[in-house]
Amino acid sequence: MLFLIAEWLNFEGLANLVRYQTFRAGACLLTALVIGLVMGPRFINMLRLSQGKGQPIRLDGPQTHLAKRGTPTMGGLLVLISVTVSMLLWMDLRSFLVWACIAVTVGFGLIGFLDDWDKVRKSSHAGVSGKVRLAGEFAIAGVAAWLIVRDTSLYLPFVTFGIPLGPLYYLFAAFVIVGAGNAVNLTDGLDGLATMPVIIAAGTFAIIAYLVGRTDFAAYLGIPFVEGAGELAILCAAIIGGGLAFLWFNAPPAAVFMGDTGSLALGGALGTIAVGTHHEVVLGIVGGLFVLEAASVIIQVFWFKRTGKRVFKMAPIHHHYEQKGWAESTVVIRFWIVAIVLAVIGLATLKLR
Repeated sequence: MLFLIAEWLNFEGLANLVRYQTFRAGACLLTALVIGLVMGPRFINMLRLSQGKGQPIRLDGPQTHLAKRGTPTMGGLLVLISVTVSMLLWMDLRSFLVWACIAVTVGFGLIGFLDDWDKVRKSSHAGVSGKVRLAGEFAIAGVAAWLIVRDTSLYLPFVTFGIPLGPLYYLFAAFVIVGAGNAVNLTDGLDGLATMPVIIAAGTFAIIAYLVGRTDFAAYLGIPFVEGAGELAILCAAIIGGGLAFLWFNAPPAAVFMGDTGSLALGGALGTIAVGTHHEVVLGIVGGLFVLEAASVIIQVFWFKRTGKRVFKMAPIHHHYEQKGWAESTVVIRFWIVAIVLAVIGLATLKLR
């Protein structure tokens, strides 16, 4: 909105700053951070009063988690509000990329909210049916892919050419968005575990989006140029700001849990950014921690159904290490380190072509 106002003013005076995506990214980050920090205390208190017992705690999980009873969930609403308001303020609202990202972020957040609300209302882990959730996610992701995809080629790291997929690319793009949302959701099991890796991934893709949106940098690096992709750097900044604000309240001992409301929304947003920049495979590297978490659940379920035995003491894999005796803070910090290393590797793919 502010970009359109500045353009109406012919970018004169201070309005000229709004012309630059780097300025708007920084402003968007600070806006989301301030909104989250200011709203946080009252918002969390509202959630606590409305939910009573808070998020249901798994009785078969690590026993240390029983001390978290009564902690409210749906804290992702705080992130969702701060990120969405910041996006609407600072991004160029004429872009299909922007509206696709808004649709996925808010749409996935709504699905997560309904799931969280059902769990709290019934004091159960069941929530909304998995099939219903996936159907809704794929519907939203499919529309977003249709809005933003113009080039249906798949670009791989280390090479400068694309592999044409034709109409199959839309299905692939939807799978990436849905997969990212659910992978982040599975990672969100410990205080701060998902939030910081999301921030790290968003910071990495802020750089990628800015480079992809510049013809000079894209040509130099041999990466696909996507017109308007620089706007996605502003969304990444909003995620960083909103994530940092939420982490302030989610730091151990957590005053609030993100819930599916936030994790699905943020994961879906990252997936949409990856599709919009044609760096889907790089997302698999940068977000390798999320991939590992999702893979651990798939392997555990598959192997248990086949043999009746477990590969991990408990899935997702962060619970496996807790069951092995690692303290929660140890698991979280070590997984953060892994996320940082993977982000560096992901950025290195930009030059190694």
